Amino acid sequence: MANAAVSERLSERQRTLAFATVLVAFVMDVVDSTIVNTALPAIQSGLAASDRAIQWVVSGYFLTFAVLLVVGGRLGDLFGYARMFVIGVVGFTLASLACGMAGGGSSLAVARLAQGAAAAIMAPQGVALIQLLYTPTERIGRLAAFGVIGGLAAIGGPVLGGLLIEWSPFQLGWRSVFLINLPFGILALIAGIALLPPGRSGHALRPDVPGSLLLFGALGLLLLPMIEGRAAGWPWWTAMMVLVSSGLWWAFWRYERRRRAMIGSALIEPSLFADPSFRIGLVATTGFAMASAGFLLTFSLTLQRGLGYEPIDVALLHIPFALGVMAGISQIGRKALPRHGKRVPMIGAFVMAAGCLTTALAIRLALPPGMIAATLLVAGIGMGTLSGPLGPITLAAVDRNHAGVAGAMHKTVQQIGGALGTALIATIYFTMTANRSAQAAPAAFFVATGIVAIDLAGLAWLLSFLPRRLFDQRPA
Repeated sequence: MANAAVSERLSERQRTLAFATVLVAFVMDVVDSTIVNTALPAIQSGLAASDRAIQWVVSGYFLTFAVLLVVGGRLGDLFGYARMFVIGVVGFTLASLACGMAGGGSSLAVARLAQGAAAAIMAPQGVALIQLLYTPTERIGRLAAFGVIGGLAAIGGPVLGGLLIEWSPFQLGWRSVFLINLPFGILALIAGIALLPPGRSGHALRPDVPGSLLLFGALGLLLLPMIEGRAAGWPWWTAMMVLVSSGLWWAFWRYERRRRAMIGSALIEPSLFADPSFRIGLVATTGFAMASAGFLLTFSLTLQRGLGYEPIDVALLHIPFALGVMAGISQIGRKALPRHGKRVPMIGAFVMAAGCLTTALAIRLALPPGMIAATLLVAGIGMGTLSGPLGPITLAAVDRNHAGVAGAMHKTVQQIGGALGTALIATIYFTMTANRSAQAAPAAFFVATGIVAIDLAGLAWLLSFLPRRLFDQRPA
């Protein structure tokens, strides 16, 4: 089925069912990246796992997910988005079962690596299918729905994890946070086979093994020091890995341009970067991921270490934040973006910065939880107003024949930004709180949030360079 004809040949009901199918898988991916956070103490106690193994339970998922996303997206362009979606769902469900059945910290970490790899195959196909199913202006609403559900899933993950640990259904304990994926994985598998339309790139693409290996090495050597560096005290090999990664990025880019010129097929299509919305959107997405990851991590740590909150209390305090994100994406960003364009995410960046700073101030002044919840609501509205438009803006003019790799690149920079935010902002936070009393945590959080605000201000400045017309007269 020709890509341009997919949206024309399917009824609205068929498109809605296909969209709901990829949404189920999207929620599984997002929830699984955050649900484990509140379960970590129970996992460590139940498996008698080392701190290092527990660290890899969290970071291993992000590592394989990030380094394989672009490859997974290009596999969809090559072999079909629906087919690779089904393969990714099968792998993700089996890896979730392996996580739930793990007998030790090391085996759980390995299962999480496999889970992240399967998610890297599954996730980009959803974005690619939306590119096929909807026109650029229609995608605003659909990607806004992705943003709303994704924001709720990301923040709801810790809440769900806390409740599952508290209730322990079928006496499964921490294993339930992984095994809960099984029924949803089976549902996504059946729906994927029955409801998703066939479609892949109309260009004559070929597998790119050398390019995939270069990209794997460049991303792996960039992210691994961020994961291991802080715990290891930033030894010399972390800087060496980053330098080698820089060299591999340069080699990868030269190789891809040469391959595209010689045979007309590349892992990452260089022509995508000719569109300013795509270039600026990727950089802005990286900056946003840095800010959100750094803020949410230090916020959670400060509540527990500085104010003595229990994990379930921290999880519940995320609810007003989630409501703000939902309002920002669905009610503000979605409706205002087609009319007001780049001004919408720019305003969102400033509102998010103001909300985050007032939250940090409220915590430093030890204000009641109700006041903290109010400032979090403002921060969430800003986050939703900023993050909701970034996807539609970045992908607005992307050729549908490169939908898989373009969507994967968008998700990859999210992972890189999240890793950067966690490494850089958390390092400053831990440096300020090392060997000090709990009273140092609120002050450290205030400094970390100041860095987040500077990042968001720079992001707003960058977005000012977007084209004035983002969606008018875009190719369908």
